[in-house]
Amino acid sequence: MAKFLFKVSYTAQGLQGVLKEGGNARKAAAEETIGSVGGTVESFHFAFGDTDVFIIADMPDAAAAASVALNVSATGAAAVETVALLDPDEVDAATGADVSYRPPGA
Repeated sequence: MAKFLFKVSYTAQGLQGVLKEGGNARKAAAEETIGSVGGTVESFHFAFGDTDVFIIADMPDAAAAASVALNVSATGAAAVETVALLDPDEVDAATGADVSYRPPGA
């Protein structure tokens, strides 16, 4: 499974829902949504600042992660930014790849 970070920013409409239902209800909703595409929530945290919620989830693939982000964002209650997370083994594999690249102007 691939690991993704979902950064959720609520709209005024979404915040009204949080105030009405509470934080645990939103966590349960996230678990249900992510589970519906075969994923699992590893962690769920509310935060201060531009991002209201950080969710780390194991997802079957990038398409499943994109589906969650698209469907949640389409409601208008929240905007979701999705970040693919790499573990150290994946970074080690990337550093060992033979990549042909020419910088601009070189």
